[in-house]
Amino acid sequence: MSSKRTIIIASRAKAPRTLARTALGLASVGLAGGTLLSLDAQAQTAAATQAAPAQQQQQGGTVQLPTLSVQDQDAAAAPDYRTERSANVKLTEKLLDTPQSVSVISSQEMKDQGVTTLRDALRNVAGISLAAGEGGAQGDSLTLRGFSARSDIFLDGLRDFGSYYRDSFNYQSAEVLKGPDSAMFGRGSTGGTINQVSKTPTLESITAGTATLGTDGMKRLTADVDRALDATTAVRMNAMGTSSFVTGRDGAKNERYGFAPSVAFGIGTPTRVTISYLHQSENDRPDYGIPFLLGKPAPVNYRTYYGFQSDYLKTDANVVTADVQHDLTSGITLENQFRYGNYYRNVRITEPQLVNANVTPATVGPLSGVAIKRNAITARSVETTLDDQATASARFNTGFLEHHLVAGVELSRETSDPTRTAWSGVPTTTLLNPNEYQAFAGTPTISSRVSTTVDTVAVFAVDTMKFNEQWSLVGGIRYDHLDTDYKQTVAPAAAFSRTDSLPSGRAALVFKPTPESSVYASFGTSFNPSAEQLSLSAATANLDPESNKTYEVGGKVDLLHDALSVRAALFQTEKDNARVTDPNNSTLNVLGGDQKVKGAEIEVTGRITDAWQISSSYAYMDGRVIKSTTYSQVGRALANVPHHTFNLWTTYQLTHDLQIGGGANAVSQRVGSSSPVAATNLINTVPGYWTFSAMAKYDITEKISIQANITNLLDRDYIDQIHPAHLIPGEGRTAQFTLNVAF
Repeated sequence: MSSKRTIIIASRAKAPRTLARTALGLASVGLAGGTLLSLDAQAQTAAATQAAPAQQQQQGGTVQLPTLSVQDQDAAAAPDYRTERSANVKLTEKLLDTPQSVSVISSQEMKDQGVTTLRDALRNVAGISLAAGEGGAQGDSLTLRGFSARSDIFLDGLRDFGSYYRDSFNYQSAEVLKGPDSAMFGRGSTGGTINQVSKTPTLESITAGTATLGTDGMKRLTADVDRALDATTAVRMNAMGTSSFVTGRDGAKNERYGFAPSVAFGIGTPTRVTISYLHQSENDRPDYGIPFLLGKPAPVNYRTYYGFQSDYLKTDANVVTADVQHDLTSGITLENQFRYGNYYRNVRITEPQLVNANVTPATVGPLSGVAIKRNAITARSVETTLDDQATASARFNTGFLEHHLVAGVELSRETSDPTRTAWSGVPTTTLLNPNEYQAFAGTPTISSRVSTTVDTVAVFAVDTMKFNEQWSLVGGIRYDHLDTDYKQTVAPAAAFSRTDSLPSGRAALVFKPTPESSVYASFGTSFNPSAEQLSLSAATANLDPESNKTYEVGGKVDLLHDALSVRAALFQTEKDNARVTDPNNSTLNVLGGDQKVKGAEIEVTGRITDAWQISSSYAYMDGRVIKSTTYSQVGRALANVPHHTFNLWTTYQLTHDLQIGGGANAVSQRVGSSSPVAATNLINTVPGYWTFSAMAKYDITEKISIQANITNLLDRDYIDQIHPAHLIPGEGRTAQFTLNVAF
């Protein structure tokens, strides 16, 4: 089987023409400069030797710490889907020995599938279902193990709060850690966390580029150039431009471009410094899909678009990160991560709503007569984050116990200042015949102008204690102190402030029957403060945080000489003081609810043979409202929590030059909300779906390959993203063709 590197891209999103030319120019410069800056083979061998971690585990009582670096670029080059370790510094052991469900989507798997966004990458993880944008927030939104994870997205271990749709052009991998984990990450993480792992400089010379064309005007270019400046210093640049309409959705359009330069000093030495910058801009014609009607998706052609041609979503994400690591001794490494992030958003989106919200089967009449209100959602905001996290990681012994301890301090300030506009007099339309070319009109009124600041001070420690080769105990604790200030300057003006201080914990016991297997039992907690989304209100300002706990038991095994990893788990997560409406005052909330999700998962990743690779997972979840002051909700399913989620992706190397692959995704029935619609007492319900995909890749030469990807192979209509009031159909059949070069 071929062992050469291929850098492949494909996409469902595409770039503006001028930006695409810019990205192509970057790729051309990188390709032309390859011969000028490449190291010769001997120098590369020497550099690789120097880059190897200086710390190695010694014999006897002293143990040295491996380098706490996420610069495992060999993993990016390798064609394997299976990953041995997490890039998260707080997960100190191999995934086999980590007492938690962790799914890693490798860059190779994303390339083979033609994935270009975080949203599509996460389709490879069972237990995740996608959510549509809300009135107050756009960008990536999803449900993980039954609970919203919109604010639980991280970039290289630090929170990435911005309201934008994340492109995968700079991904080394994407990791999903499941279960409450405030002991490691702070607020949130009720169902888990998502960590984006960035590409960083290496001493290996990389010059790679991709060009993709596809259906519905899809165009995409990427470039990846890495150069060593000397034996310990390297620079890297990744760039992307992408543009397309959305297959099967008349009117919707996506345009993005981005670049991510980085420089690393001291590679392979005791002191290592990496400085990186990520910029991503977006200019979309957004899509809030179709409305519900009588508890189901409105029976309309799924191409129907209720927005205006002049609708827009413009975002700019700018993130600067400095990471300093120093091996203080052979057993102690210090690390400090500093980040400044600035996220700009300017949006006007049309949400289709029934003019008669209380329509019943008896009053609905002919569909041609159903009137649709175009709810214009307009907002402009800047979110910022200033974050500094200092950690110390050490391996040491106390008597017969071997410890791997990670302890640290995190200081952060997050701000948000959205201004929202309400519109009156916006033209209505009809359910069956909306006109997207109709001129937008209406009278604007500023409905809110908000300023929120959340300051966080936290200390944490996670210790893995090994009794012997078979038994280990993991304990973790974090204490967070949050100060929140909120001001609303538009009438009725309001100002709130509150302070939350509370601990979070985790504990787990691991038993290894054999070196290639483990079984574990774990417990973890998390909390959701009222200001989790950088907002407060009169209804929530006086409430303590919601609290969550998870119990999980599972097992992991590496088979076929560690080529194939299999894991399975049973879990239960409970939010025992959920925010619900005060039964004595409907304008306030109380912590009187109880929500529970229980389920099971199984995942298989790796190689069955040298030529046959697989990535597959299945999750069963039962999410219910256990207690609520709204008694009609009790016993109801939680919103956007399907009983079944399944994914499969597999590839096979037919010949030395030809690889084929295919896969499937399935999501069972979901509900848009646990509350029934008042007029009909019906729950808004979304049917389940299956989609299939296929790919073929042919190596023209050692350095050039072509690839074809088809998604939604059968061109099925299905609902992809849901919201209590609207839902977004998935893309129709999409084909894309990619030229990959790697020198």
